[in-house]
Amino acid sequence: MSIGLRALVGALLVAMTLPVAAQQAVSVYAAGSLREALTNVAKEYEAKTGERIALTFGASGLLRERIEKGEGAQVFASADTGHPRTLAQKGGWAAPAVFARNTLCALTQANVNTTPATLLDTMLAPTTRLAASTPKSDPSGDYAWELFRKADGIKSGSYAALDAKTLKLVGAADSPQPPAGRTAYGWLMDENRADVFLIYCTNAIAAQREVPRLRVVAVPPNLAVGANYGLGVKQDAPPAAWRFAWYLLGAEGQATLARSGFGRVDE
Repeated sequence: MSIGLRALVGALLVAMTLPVAAQQAVSVYAAGSLREALTNVAKEYEAKTGERIALTFGASGLLRERIEKGEGAQVFASADTGHPRTLAQKGGWAAPAVFARNTLCALTQANVNTTPATLLDTMLAPTTRLAASTPKSDPSGDYAWELFRKADGIKSGSYAALDAKTLKLVGAADSPQPPAGRTAYGWLMDENRADVFLIYCTNAIAAQREVPRLRVVAVPPNLAVGANYGLGVKQDAPPAAWRFAWYLLGAEGQATLARSGFGRVDE
């Protein structure tokens, strides 16, 4: 067990012994890729405990900046461990614990003829419009650029080519917002803004449900990039916030995350 997880679990166990009292909703800031899964977790938790959860979704880096400026988050569920660790290092937040895992996939237009074996050549092709999220603002973009670095070890010059051509279509403060009821990736691909979009596999599957003609292509093992999601809790948060974090790390929360395609922390 990591130091961060030991510290978090210790605080959670203390919180679990405290009485449940009338309270305001627990303020949870969470990565946009968790929207479906964490909404389901929150509904189940509320039904089970009677405690209320208020969810705010966005790019993890942008959420961290908002928290640093004083917004009232009590739990931070990030798509990486770096952003919640930054909060912990500055003081006032518990060191993060990994609570979910994800990986990158390629979401493609129906006319893009590619497979895992040919994906790198497809991305490098001059005619391919390649898109990803915005690095630093959104961990999904950071993971995409990590994939580009791996590509450079397979085919020299790949990093420079992919870095130069990739469209940063989501994850920034000024990124276009999808219409109500649409996912950003499904909407952008439906609008034909890119040929290949590197995104989390969970988001790729959701986008394909929304726009069935899209294809989901696995990233080959030699390019694969895993994403560890980090959970932080504000140290002076009320006991209810710690109890929700404990639920998310526990068997019931993990099972709900797994049903949305996230890897469990015990795997």
